[in-house]
Formats: sequence, C-alpha cells, structure tokens
Amino acid sequence: MSLIHAGSSHARLTGPGALAPPDDIDEEQIPCCLAQHGDGLLAHPLPGIDDVEGARLPESLPPVVDAHVHVFPPRLFEAVWRWFDTWGWPIRYRLQADAALDFLRARGVAHAVALHYAHKPGIARGMNRFVADLVGPRPDVTGVATVHPDDDDIAGILREGFALGLRGVKLHCHVQCFAPDDPRLDAVYATCAAAGLPLIMHAGREPKSPGYACDPHALCGVERVEAVLRAYPTVRLCVPHLGMDELAGYARLLVRYDTLWLDTTMTLADYFAPADGVGASPRSMLEVRPDRVLFGTDFPNLPYAWDREIARIARMGLGEARLGMLLHGAAGSLFGAPLVQPSVR
Repeated sequence: MSLIHAGSSHARLTGPGALAPPDDIDEEQIPCCLAQHGDGLLAHPLPGIDDVEGARLPESLPPVVDAHVHVFPPRLFEAVWRWFDTWGWPIRYRLQADAALDFLRARGVAHAVALHYAHKPGIARGMNRFVADLVGPRPDVTGVATVHPDDDDIAGILREGFALGLRGVKLHCHVQCFAPDDPRLDAVYATCAAAGLPLIMHAGREPKSPGYACDPHALCGVERVEAVLRAYPTVRLCVPHLGMDELAGYARLLVRYDTLWLDTTMTLADYFAPADGVGASPRSMLEVRPDRVLFGTDFPNLPYAWDREIARIARMGLGEARLGMLLHGAAGSLFGAPLVQPSVR
C-alpha cells in the first residue's frame, strides 16, 4: 500500500562528508549534512550541563529498561560525535558501543535497547551485522535492525537482520531525509507487519538543526504519522522524544491508536525548552496512555549526567504500578514480550 503524501518531498544527500561508515564498508562518497534550514531547537549548538551523576540507580526503583541507547561501529560513532560537536551539544560520555552497554549495566539498568541508523544507502547490512554481533552474547540487550530508504531490497535487508536475532527496526527521518508517509517506506512497514516486529522511527519535527541536509519541519508531522498508523494497523510504531514538538497532536494519536508508543528520551530532563504549549507538556504525556509511554535516554550521546532524566522521573510520585509501566512494562508491550521480570534488578 503506497503512503505517498501530496506534499511529500525528500532530499537526496550528495557529496563527500564527515560521517564515516563501519570499518568493513567503503567510505567513498559519504554524504554530508551541511544545508541551512532556519530555526529549530538546534538552531545553535546547546551547552553541556556539568551536573552530578549517581553511582547507581536507586534500589527503590522498579527494573529499568533503557529503550533508547545508541550503538554504532567505532569510526561511525566518532563521526556522530563530531557532528554533535558542531551542531548539537557536547557529548559527555564518549563510550564505544561495548563500553556504553557495560556502563549502563554496571549502574543497575536491567535491559537496554540498542538503536542505530544508516545515514546512506548500502551500509545497513554491515551495520546490522555489527549490532547482531554486539548483542548476541548479551541477554540484557535487545538489538534492532536498520535500513536506508534508498537501499535496494529493503525487505531482504530487514529479513536478514531479523534472522540474525534483531528484534525491530530503527529509522531517523532527520538523518535519512524521508517523510513517514514516503512510499519508499512501504517495504519497511510491510516487512515489520509480516514479522510482527516493531518500528522505532524518529518522526517528530525536533530537534531541527541546520546540520541536517533536509528540513525536518517539512518532512515530519503528526498527520503523516497518522497516515502510517491508518495504512498499517498491525505495525507497532514508537516515536521517540514524545514526538517533540507536537505533543498535543501525539497525545491525540495515543488515544486514537493502540499501535502507537512514544518514548521519553531527553524530554523529562529539563534540558530543552518547552514544546508547543497548547494543552500538553512532557509531564502530561505520561497521563494520556501510561501503557504506551516508555523510558529512554539517548545514552551515550548526552550533554548531562546519565541519570538526570530518571532522577526527575523518580521524584514525580507516579506510584509503583505507573512507574513500573514507564520503566519497563511499556517497552515489553512494544517488543511483544517482557524485557525484564518485575523482580529483576
């Protein structure tokens, strides 16, 4: 089923650039992300916060699943950090994938979901192999696959990733320059539906940055995500960052569709300015569908302490059941099975 949108447009990335591919992939003609597109949360780089970090999660918390942890091959991770140095914020934890997962586990995180994305066609297979090898010996980590909208044989790439043990798909509208209802994604949705595996898609309009090669505000929007939910009613879709900056719109979608999840990543840390201010706030989103909102951090690409966001969540007075749903229950429902047992820490 085609999801072409009347206003659909996407930019093709061309020319040499700073992002390096996995070590076993040819780095020739890597695309750049240098176009200027006006204001947004990242119209200018943001500062880091030198806040105090905890040594470990409080024992009073229920088991914690960090459902938004980034992992990349070493050279690509270093390139991502260079991008953040220029366009985003200072990265406090420059930890490669193995070290990042070890860091979280040592501090009491019971389970992590390892996410990545392919910034250009032709590298997804190598990246998926990297993640599968990374998480294979780690029962406390769930890895997902990726693909680029311009890849040949999108369905085949994803099926190969699933056969390697990867349990979902991650896409990023801003980096990969596509709209959620772009017809190039039909094969992604159909393959996820056939496999019964979820899709995590950064489809919110923010954080917009002049460092992207396309304008996220032109590509992303609540109505385009709703088109996907209508067209593929069996696909479990998670939009990170609570869908910033259209919180009220995503609150409506949460009520309307049982196949939509949102994650909290970076929205409850008191780091970004308030979003749309029209009847919804990051805190209020936890009240709309508690069973459809899950905890995530963006670790290790953070400008503040690793536990800043969860420390604020712990002070919200959510109650044991609600807190457990946020910190692990909703993630289990997204992936179709519990990622931790309630008694496990």
